[in-house]
Amino acid sequence: MIEQRSGEKVLEKNLRWGILSTANIGRVAVIPAIQASRNGQVVAVASRDAQKAADFAAKNGIPRSYGSYEALLDDPEIDAVYIPLPNSLHCEWTIKSAQAGKQILCEKPLALTASQCLEMDAAAKENGVLLMEAFMYRFHPRTEKVIELVKAGALGLVRVIQSSFTFRLTQPDNIRLRADLGGGSLMDVGSYCVNLSRTLAGEEPVEVQAVANRATSGVDEQMIGNLRFASGLMAQFTSALNLARCEQYTVMGVNGYLNVPAAFIPGKKDALIHEFREREETQQVIEGIDEYQCMVEHFADCVLKAEQPRYSALEAAANMRVIEALYQSARQGGTWQTVPQISKKGVRLNKNGVDDIGRMT
Repeated sequence: MIEQRSGEKVLEKNLRWGILSTANIGRVAVIPAIQASRNGQVVAVASRDAQKAADFAAKNGIPRSYGSYEALLDDPEIDAVYIPLPNSLHCEWTIKSAQAGKQILCEKPLALTASQCLEMDAAAKENGVLLMEAFMYRFHPRTEKVIELVKAGALGLVRVIQSSFTFRLTQPDNIRLRADLGGGSLMDVGSYCVNLSRTLAGEEPVEVQAVANRATSGVDEQMIGNLRFASGLMAQFTSALNLARCEQYTVMGVNGYLNVPAAFIPGKKDALIHEFREREETQQVIEGIDEYQCMVEHFADCVLKAEQPRYSALEAAANMRVIEALYQSARQGGTWQTVPQISKKGVRLNKNGVDDIGRMT
């Protein structure tokens, strides 16, 4: 371990990261975020193709490369791994990483099913490592501000949440279009909408409904979903892999509503919140920041300070319960489906006011 850069508040350690795969999300977003972070460094990358790993490492300023994921996990100088593998491989390699004693940040969705999330959580706990799902939007100060506004009653009682996350794929061989790899619009961009709706609702939906258009590969290329909560709040979302890019959400209360553009990936630009009350609009500007860097710094802080992440793998399991129910509804022609509820026994709050399954309180 090495100390932090001079001039900054010094932690005793920096987290040394290994990257399992040369996936594009790592190259363009997460690896640069770790390299720019105050408490981490990327020391190695692995691919099943040794030459590909070596070329990737050279182009991205990474000291070491490995021709297999196992070899990276065997490196004792790697403390944590980031896993941007296809969704179908998240469970297998999270468990293997845990058994190797590595701290784990795994791309969303954490797994293909809620039961896999629980299996991964158990493996992490059994091996004494942390596991967190890489939903970076949750760490942006704008998301935190929206949660604060909703909790404070700025909109009055919230009754409706509407969200959209769509974009158009142009490569027919993209892994998001492969059913065997866990593809589909809901698993990719729709998972953000589900997570956002649950977070802002502060409760789990009791039933859901969805309809989908499918690509020739069989995955859902478009989906429109509805979530109904016991409080009466309703949430609706649109996800798609074949439409123009649109990412936004609206939170509607009895006294006003707010709209958030560029909702999930605003980049490093200033981020906006449009708030409306009685036909008058106010605009809040949140200073631009790298939300990926916020995420990796939070995770590294948790490891270095022996603290639990803000969001646990149980929160990811709760999200997957909703996603599984939405898929069941779409398969059955849009019939409403009951969402299995997690027992509240033993649920506790962490210091951020979030309970064990990540619900806002």
